[in-house]
Amino acid sequence: MHDTDVVKLHRALVAIPSLSHQEAAAADLMEKHLLDAGLKVTRTGDNIVAEWGTGQRTLLLNSHLDVVPPSANHPYPPFEPTVADGRIFGRGTVDAKASVTSMATAVCRLAQAGYQPNGRIKLAFTTCEETGGEDNGLEEVLTSLGKIDAALVGEPTHMQPCVAQKGLLIIRLQAAGKSCHAARAEEGLNAISILVRDIAKLESFSFDRVHPYLGITTANVTMIEGGTARNVIPDRAHAFVDIRSTPSYTHDELAALLQNELESQVHIHSKRFVPVGTDPEQDIVRACLAGSPGSKAFGSPTMSDWIHLKGIPTVKIGPGDSRLSHTAEEHVRMDELVSSCSIYESIIKSYFAN
Repeated sequence: MHDTDVVKLHRALVAIPSLSHQEAAAADLMEKHLLDAGLKVTRTGDNIVAEWGTGQRTLLLNSHLDVVPPSANHPYPPFEPTVADGRIFGRGTVDAKASVTSMATAVCRLAQAGYQPNGRIKLAFTTCEETGGEDNGLEEVLTSLGKIDAALVGEPTHMQPCVAQKGLLIIRLQAAGKSCHAARAEEGLNAISILVRDIAKLESFSFDRVHPYLGITTANVTMIEGGTARNVIPDRAHAFVDIRSTPSYTHDELAALLQNELESQVHIHSKRFVPVGTDPEQDIVRACLAGSPGSKAFGSPTMSDWIHLKGIPTVKIGPGDSRLSHTAEEHVRMDELVSSCSIYESIIKSYFAN
């Protein structure tokens, strides 16, 4: 298998408009490709799982087949992968079809070269990563994968190992007051005023625990609603707060901490997207650093399917620049796409050599 094969596979996959819930054709392509390489392949819906090797220790390589809809003003047709100045443009070129095709190419190369890991390599190319947790493909197949000892999640990191990822906690602040006529405001209690005081506290509040790779937890008010009429003192008001969390706190700890600081009632709206992190001393981190000389572990503010692998030593790593994800200028450098295959191969070999 030559370097041009990953480019060919990548362009074929990008040419398929595999929006979330529309991944069947992309799954067909990857299923055939992996079967032709001699891997054992199973399919659940449009989720593709392939396996190579035998033994108890299992390394999972996961990335997603779905893409977000095209943006306005793509420089080239979004589903006609176009090469310009050594870069491949198109929707999904970075997020995350570069990871899918380079992971697949790396494992197929190893299999065809007769490499036998001291364990099993599993590939999982899954659906609906972009839908915010709805109908998530990795979550659907995770139980059937069996025990996973370590994992690589393919997302654009310029092949630098991401060892920590922020989570998302959404809370709703509910301020309760007492309504009355605005002309007799002293007879009531203004819920909006309570909420405003709490928002001011949030803006000046700092979370003490600092994560070594992700820094501090942040909280930002994103929506406010209150009041029923222009001449009525409001008896209720609420706001939604977006909290980007780190593994330094659990989501329940954060909610309890804020409840102690604020007058409003703190209600957890969503805590599903947990922060995750991997100890740099874990074998999978060491393998990533050894397999990609000169690389440096870092933390990422963006979420991925890693949230479904909580408790499993995991590194998020893949070709491309995450800042290009979901943009009209989305593209991946061809040389980075090609070199990423060899890096994945080296990571796999380093992991199973321990």
